Amino acid sequence: MKKFLILIAVVLFHSTLFSQIFEPVKWSFTAVNLGDNTYELVFSASIDEHWHLYSQHIDDEGPVPTSFVFNTNASYELLGVVEEPQPIEEYSDLFEMTLRFFDGEVNFRQKVKITEGTTITGFLEYMACDDNQCLPPTEVDFEFPLGVSQISETAEFALGEADITFAEKAATGEETTKTRSLWAIILEAIAWGFAALLTPCVFPMIPMTISFFMKGGGNKIKSRINASTFGISIILLYTLPIALIIFITYFVGGESVTADIFNWLATHWIPNILFFLIFIVFAASFFGAFEITLPSWMVNKSDSKADKGGVIGAFFMALTLVLVSFSCTGPIVGSVIVKSAQGDIWEPIITMLAFSAAFSLPFTLFAFFPSWLNNLPKSGGWLNSVKVVLGFIEVALGFKFLSIADQVYHWGLLDREVYLAIWIVVFSLLGFYFLGKIKFKHDSDVPFVSVGRLSLAIIVFSFVVYMIPGMFGAPLKALSGYMPPMSTHDFDLRNVVREELQIVGSVAGNNEGIAIQSYQGCEKPKYSDFLHLPHGLEGYFDYDQGLACAKAQNKPVFLDFTGHGCVNCREMEASVWSNPKILKLLREEFVITALYVDDKTKLPEEDWVTSSYDGKVKKTVGKKYADYQISRFKTNAQPYYSLLDLNGQLLLPPRAYSLDVDAFYEFLQEGIKEFKKRHP
Repeated sequence: MKKFLILIAVVLFHSTLFSQIFEPVKWSFTAVNLGDNTYELVFSASIDEHWHLYSQHIDDEGPVPTSFVFNTNASYELLGVVEEPQPIEEYSDLFEMTLRFFDGEVNFRQKVKITEGTTITGFLEYMACDDNQCLPPTEVDFEFPLGVSQISETAEFALGEADITFAEKAATGEETTKTRSLWAIILEAIAWGFAALLTPCVFPMIPMTISFFMKGGGNKIKSRINASTFGISIILLYTLPIALIIFITYFVGGESVTADIFNWLATHWIPNILFFLIFIVFAASFFGAFEITLPSWMVNKSDSKADKGGVIGAFFMALTLVLVSFSCTGPIVGSVIVKSAQGDIWEPIITMLAFSAAFSLPFTLFAFFPSWLNNLPKSGGWLNSVKVVLGFIEVALGFKFLSIADQVYHWGLLDREVYLAIWIVVFSLLGFYFLGKIKFKHDSDVPFVSVGRLSLAIIVFSFVVYMIPGMFGAPLKALSGYMPPMSTHDFDLRNVVREELQIVGSVAGNNEGIAIQSYQGCEKPKYSDFLHLPHGLEGYFDYDQGLACAKAQNKPVFLDFTGHGCVNCREMEASVWSNPKILKLLREEFVITALYVDDKTKLPEEDWVTSSYDGKVKKTVGKKYADYQISRFKTNAQPYYSLLDLNGQLLLPPRAYSLDVDAFYEFLQEGIKEFKKRHP
């Protein structure tokens, strides 16, 4: 009774403060078509930080549990009860009992079978509390329109396997994580746009360029029209060329041709080696070895057009700025394009738009408000220091392109420890540069080390110290997207220990206490001499082999669409797969099948496939599985994770890039449960 009175008092007090204005729990509802007129209704709750949503299973004297009420309808039947993941359990001093609740995000699931087209309706009731307060119980109506017309027919694709498609967009976080990933690229592009302003070939152009807009005298309206034209022209000059290339290839050859072009740009050795050389050449220029400039006739011709004034003059002034600043912005623009080209075909347009908007913004603002120029710092030796620092960064980033080519073609030139050694040396030299121990051709004298340079030196040397353990096998999760995979590391103490455990286990005649994956009764994995899984995991790199082994061992397939040049794939493996509870499930409960969509290994003729998507013959490992992903799942983004049953059908909606460990763990657990229902 005491607990009940406490609950009533807390709810009544805070209901006067919050009423229905504050909603710490947001609900969304989706349905997944499982085939055979069976659906899974997904109730997804997004819970604000510090708030709790309670389980369906709470003692009577505790807070109000989450509950679901379905309106009866003869056209459907409920299969079982509403399922929920494992809740958090903690003792509450307020309620004097152990409470079961969820934080962050949670999905409740209910399977239904329909006999005809119908709409399932009802409501759910829930209560939300944080550590200090509770909101009154809230009811939320839900509605799931289901029908035969919405059920996609199962289709046969390449490799002869069937797929179950979805009538409703599933709440897997795929769209959200893709959006987050795109926003990360956009923010990086904006940062590079502002960084480009600090280079010696751009910063001095600000007052020189703005003086152009001060020639018009007192006509402020005309000056501001010209300033707006100037800013928009900069954006168009950076964005339109890449947009035209994409649209031309798209309309001439379709999405598959455009995707092939960007895949070639991101993974083929020719563009990657070219970008590596460009970055090294530009770095040498930044260090003062020589100057990189466009032909003078090109700049002079554009500059002469700018003298005409007006809107046309503003456009050519923007063109002159873009051409003159090329020697500093060229490698930055290249890195932005290459990074964004590893996603959907429209991402390079959006990211280049973000870069150019950030780059043009200060010019435009100073053109609108010329008096602001008085507050700018004067050009001087600090600009050359910025240029040198960018040179060191260009060297480090340039090796990323060489690393991609090395991984895709299995040259074995740039293993993880070699790559790390180069980065350690480069950033150590950068630290000494900040301390004034290294001086380049155009540098000013550094009579003393300022607090700013000392702070930067401390940051850089701390970064170097962080990288050193990576030489001995430390995962370096913060750099996982930029480092070669752990499987390329020649000396990893953890692998040595693992091999010793295997030897001990074989000598003892058993594997007791040793969690080593076994594929007894299965074929030796194809391509395992040059393809490897992280964290000592074992698995397959061929779809048919993986499915056959899954049938032999009665385990679900963990299908991983990945790539050598996939930054997000490495981040997922380092930050999510490495979690002990994730690693345990992957090692013991699944047959892992990693399909590399960018591998250039030639296939024997009997393994060639003709695409059901574009009709072309796929002759390499990468093209075969890139086509399979596009044909079956209608996406070409990596990483992309699917859980399959013994018939090759989806157990759950697939997942894309997301560093949420708990959500990924729930994904695996739900897949295991569904597999056991289908294959008891």
